[in-house]
Amino acid sequence: MSSFSLSFHITPDVFFGLFLFSFLICWALIRIQPWVERHLRDRDDLRSVQCAHVHVTPRVGGLGVVATTLVVLVFVVAEEHQPYFTLFAVSLLPVFIAGLSEDLGWRVTAFGRLCAAGVSAVLAIALLRIWIPPLALPGIDMVFQIAPLAIILTVLWSTGVCHAFNLIDGVNGFAGALGLLIAVGLTLVAHQAGAGGFALVASAIIPSVLGFLLLNWPLGRIFLGDAGAYSLGHVLVWLAIGLAWYVPDVSALALALMFFWPVADTMLAIGRRLRKGRPVGAPDRLHFHQLVMRALLLISAGRLSRGAANSTTTLVVLPLAALPIGAGIMLWDRPGAALMAWLVFGVTFFGAYLAGVRVFRAGPWRWIARRVERRAALRDDRKLAHIHIPTGKK
Repeated sequence: MSSFSLSFHITPDVFFGLFLFSFLICWALIRIQPWVERHLRDRDDLRSVQCAHVHVTPRVGGLGVVATTLVVLVFVVAEEHQPYFTLFAVSLLPVFIAGLSEDLGWRVTAFGRLCAAGVSAVLAIALLRIWIPPLALPGIDMVFQIAPLAIILTVLWSTGVCHAFNLIDGVNGFAGALGLLIAVGLTLVAHQAGAGGFALVASAIIPSVLGFLLLNWPLGRIFLGDAGAYSLGHVLVWLAIGLAWYVPDVSALALALMFFWPVADTMLAIGRRLRKGRPVGAPDRLHFHQLVMRALLLISAGRLSRGAANSTTTLVVLPLAALPIGAGIMLWDRPGAALMAWLVFGVTFFGAYLAGVRVFRAGPWRWIARRVERRAALRDDRKLAHIHIPTGKK
């Protein structure tokens, strides 16, 4: 068993200290937002295609989450694990800097942020000397036993997960809460596998995210931002890769199940845009959570405010996104069953999305949509007035 098999537990005082540290950073960022608006470049987020909020909101909540995570990686872990997790912290820097630059208005393109996520993945491999191990699946493992191919697939997986976390960060609380649930899942698996070092770090991510979430949901006073979403994705995916690498009994495919929702939503977005002949990186308002939010507005016939629908969407979608995480926890040492779970969740996810789009294209809902638009116009709510039903046309 590796050196990470020693048993460590995060104490209540450390948990509360990390939570308070994250919360206070995010609260301070909210307080200085007027100054930030005067001294940084204008982002004009309210006019973006994918916008789901109605007030200018600071996008730098990731600073609180990442700062607290760095404290965990460098200072909270046991002394014998510090070299490993300090190098882990170094690998986070490229993707965090690129995301923060975009959050501050320096216009880093989606491709640029994707490249930064790739650099962070390569840096993690170079510094930690780990990548996705064999999956214990006949035939497929022929690929993962060839180190260069396994490394390439690891970079693609890590980069994709980072970008996927950013794509699902569209409504209050969803990306942060999903990251928190994944951290809980990794903690439980690490404890079952006897990997106390990874269990400690994963459990310490929980208060780091929780301090931000209390200010992000339900009122949306601060957003995770690109720095927070990309960085949270990087930290979680590499905790999963490290756990699978150092504990052979842990199935990498089962841990990957915990990232099912953001990955599936991203694959759906790529297929949707390619089918329409649009650039893969072009933003739209057709992600799963965005359709749920629009459905809530239509079902309420406009009586539910946009802000309330935003936060309620998380309550609707999060339990669904939690199901693959639960499956990953239960199947942590059963790669064959984990593969079947991937297939079941994949068919269910895409089937539910297509069924939902078909239902809300129907005539009665179009009539309700027009009624909602009239209500929005009377309230002079320009954002709500642009609610529409996806038609599948350009």
